[in-house]
Amino acid sequence: MLAGCLLDLDLPQTDKRLLTIAETDGCLLDGISAATGCQVGRRTLRIEDYGKVAATFVHIHQEQAVRIWPSRACRELAQHYAGGAPSQWEAQLIGYQRLPAELLLCWSPVSLVTPLAALIGQAGSRARCARCHEEILNQREVVQPDAVLCRACAGQAYYTRLTADDPRPPEPEVAACPELVALWEGFGLASRSGQD
Repeated sequence: MLAGCLLDLDLPQTDKRLLTIAETDGCLLDGISAATGCQVGRRTLRIEDYGKVAATFVHIHQEQAVRIWPSRACRELAQHYAGGAPSQWEAQLIGYQRLPAELLLCWSPVSLVTPLAALIGQAGSRARCARCHEEILNQREVVQPDAVLCRACAGQAYYTRLTADDPRPPEPEVAACPELVALWEGFGLASRSGQD
């Protein structure tokens, strides 16, 4: 809500003018999503997991960004504003709702290191990796002089393949899975062996 005030945006948004980059996963994302209307599925909420309770909010049309994080004293201040809550958890819950934004949160205008257009990508853009042959969406391919690769095949993977000889996983065959064939037939569809 503070981000909306700072960037002059009505929240929760009903369009895609706000992009949020959260610096941790977990329950913080649920609160950010509810307050802003930003969602991973709408490509308006991204996670850069630094393990910090912080987020950067970007007004896409104005290309202005503000980073917001909790003040160091917010837990202690919450106790004061909670007025005799029965537990520390409840004191934080109540106190955070009552604390003025300027005591609860810190904020600073920021400039994005990665250009906004590169963060957003282009919806509907598709490429195919020359090595693993998997589809790559939204301009996330790595263009090399001799090939277009996905980030994993270009050496930027978050996982390690267990087989070194061929990075391509075997293509699933519908005919090899009787349960899937029965499911297709149950829907009145022909077998799709060899198709996506």
